[in-house]
Amino acid sequence: MLSDVLLISAPGKVILHGEHAVVHGKVALAVALNLRTFLRLQPHSSGKVSLSLPNIGIKQVWDVARLQLLGMSFLDKCKEEKQEQGDIPAPTAEQMETLKEAAGFPVDCAINEHLAVLAFLYLYLAICRKQRTLPSLDIVLWSELPTGAGLGSSAAYSVCLAAALLTVCEEIPNPLKDGDLTNRWTGEDLELINRWAFQGERVIHGNPSGVDNAVSTWGGALRYQQGKISSLDRPPALKILLTNTKVPRSTKALVANVRSRLVKYPEIVAPLLTSIDAISLECERVLGEMAAAPAPEQYLMLEELIDMNQHHLNALGVGHTSLDQMCQVTMAHGLHSKLTGAGGGGCGITLLKPDLEQPEVEATKQALTSCGFDCWETSIGAPGVSVHSAASLDTRIQQALDGL
Repeated sequence: MLSDVLLISAPGKVILHGEHAVVHGKVALAVALNLRTFLRLQPHSSGKVSLSLPNIGIKQVWDVARLQLLGMSFLDKCKEEKQEQGDIPAPTAEQMETLKEAAGFPVDCAINEHLAVLAFLYLYLAICRKQRTLPSLDIVLWSELPTGAGLGSSAAYSVCLAAALLTVCEEIPNPLKDGDLTNRWTGEDLELINRWAFQGERVIHGNPSGVDNAVSTWGGALRYQQGKISSLDRPPALKILLTNTKVPRSTKALVANVRSRLVKYPEIVAPLLTSIDAISLECERVLGEMAAAPAPEQYLMLEELIDMNQHHLNALGVGHTSLDQMCQVTMAHGLHSKLTGAGGGGCGITLLKPDLEQPEVEATKQALTSCGFDCWETSIGAPGVSVHSAASLDTRIQQALDGL
């Protein structure tokens, strides 16, 4: 059992191209967003395990002995549930009931807080089940990602937890060496982290696609089509503005509306979906070229693809006046934007070319903020889950904590 403090981070995600078309078998490109979730794990010998989630006001402490006792049936069930998952047991309804008993939720605990705690308990008990005694730990997680905005905050949470618990239980080695500021695990270890994080996502979402946790684990950019996920080779890190319109929407309803429109107007909507697929493939090709030999004209192509996709998404009926306003504001500054995710509000992304002057970026951010939107200057194509020395993240951690 490791005794050192672990400091881990994992990125969120945005969909670059392929929203809604992916539901109908087309390609989607998902990219790691360099707004990150951070985890600090401190082993100790108090006989307690604590979880603190300051972003959502959660702080819970459990007796390890009590968890060990309540978790015995859970652990036995884990041994029976290996099946095709190898050594990665999938959560069952019976196990969730056991975890709810162990959780001891406050009366006023909201559903997202409830699920976050259940995901932690599941991963803690399932990953640490091989230990003679469950470890005593203090775990704190905080995030730069807004929750419920389609940016993969729950996946980054699950990935951080999986990486930390696997490392502290020595299922995977800590890749951080003396003198390192940051490092990443091997491909084999990342695969194990990803498989466990997917189970955490199942606790939270029931039937996730696996895209969010894969992006958070591997970073960079991924292609997703009909359940198959593959990484793009060395995609460039692109600077963007991420805008949250703060307009709530129902992903389920938006997906159903697109399906209804496809049934009603098949000869109109099917070509739109095919065109969105072509946009994703062309973007994948351009990103590959940029990785090998970046050139200014490639940014012009990315901007054109962004504009075309946004018009297609409006034609599918998943736009919103808030997203139109975002596009108009950024276009007034010579920038190109599209929605990301389900649409109907939610978030959008704006591409920032490398030669853009910072005063122009700040003016655009101010204009978007004055519309009542939240706006971040960040990047996509960011590294996946990473382990850090305390020195490497002092400033960013303090900024994150100051924002809570």
